[in-house]
Amino acid sequence: MRRRELLAALGGAAVAWPLAARAQQARNLPTIGFLGAITAPAQRQWTDAFVQRLRELGWIEGRTVAIEYRWAEGRNERLAEIAAEFVQRKVDVIVTHSAEPVIAAKKATSVIPIVIALAADPVGTGLVATLARPGGNVTGLSLQSTDLAGKRLALLREVVPGLRRLAIMSNPGAPAAVLEMSEVEATAKTLGLDIATFEIRRAEDFAPAFAAFKGRVDAVYVLGDPLINSNRVRLNTLSLVERLPTMHSLRELVEVGGLMSYGANFPDLFRRAADLVDKILRGAKPADIPVEQPTKFDFVINLVTAKALGLAVPDSLLARADGVIE
Repeated sequence: MRRRELLAALGGAAVAWPLAARAQQARNLPTIGFLGAITAPAQRQWTDAFVQRLRELGWIEGRTVAIEYRWAEGRNERLAEIAAEFVQRKVDVIVTHSAEPVIAAKKATSVIPIVIALAADPVGTGLVATLARPGGNVTGLSLQSTDLAGKRLALLREVVPGLRRLAIMSNPGAPAAVLEMSEVEATAKTLGLDIATFEIRRAEDFAPAFAAFKGRVDAVYVLGDPLINSNRVRLNTLSLVERLPTMHSLRELVEVGGLMSYGANFPDLFRRAADLVDKILRGAKPADIPVEQPTKFDFVINLVTAKALGLAVPDSLLARADGVIE
């Protein structure tokens, strides 16, 4: 072999060896399969909080743990495919959120631990047996969203004092939304509100729904789920066009034009999900880890939206807000 060819071969080997070594190292690391129900940009704050907490616990991505990310982009048909892939790749733990992805993961495996970063009502939707003793291979964090309906409606009435007619927008394909719908309807009736419900099953349903709202309702209560979150810009653009105040469970929807939100702080829940993953990677069983509940809640108001809708937000309400968008 001539000198130049020999040097090229040696140089190629020098490059290939670290790559091969890194690939082998990655295969030997504990692996987390992260199933995101929406998109990477939409969940960046949540995943950043999760990864940062893992680092604090000694799980450094690429060095002491591998994380495989997959994104369903709000399409439920992708969930079973991703769950099956994680099972085939034999990940050590699956991390996901919302009822539909957890159901898909549970159907795919009864062996691999599943950590729910957040779910509206894991007992009511059948994800776990009880909060204290979840049983099976699933544990995580509960939003208990059904318990917050009264608080959200009370806040909405403070900003929309003439509220008489309420639209409730939900995806009937989301198990948690179905449970919360019942609670919202019951609470609204006790307040003497007239209710109109509208179903959103796909992105194309938003425009017809808001067209139907026109002249019929005073505000819209939006039940969050991956489909709603994936289309949050479209939803809030339409609400502004129709001049309708909206109440959400997630601050991210208020950051893109929604009027207000009240609900658990999602980045905090993803941080706490990392604590549960840490326990599992160190040998704990999901069945023995109680499902935890939120301890940090956010009330957020978008004053730009309020002004555009001609609403005056009381100073007393602003003083109670955790976030004000101006």
